[in-house]
Amino acid sequence: MDLSKVLEQLRRELVHLDAAILSLERLQAKAGRRGQPRRVPVEILKAQPKPQPTGRRQARKGRVKE
Repeated sequence: MDLSKVLEQLRRELVHLDAAILSLERLQAKAGRRGQPRRVPVEILKAQPKPQPTGRRQARKGRVKE
């Protein structure tokens, strides 16, 4: 068997394998984007200050129930 022919065949297979790996990696990256968006971690929500009531909410809060 001619060693140069074997090397050439392996190089062609390497190109095909690289293309297949690249396309599978692209599919994997897109697969994570389907469905509902991920929930925000609780730590991030706790770190953000709560909005202060304004307008009608503030007026309701000040009322006394009879």
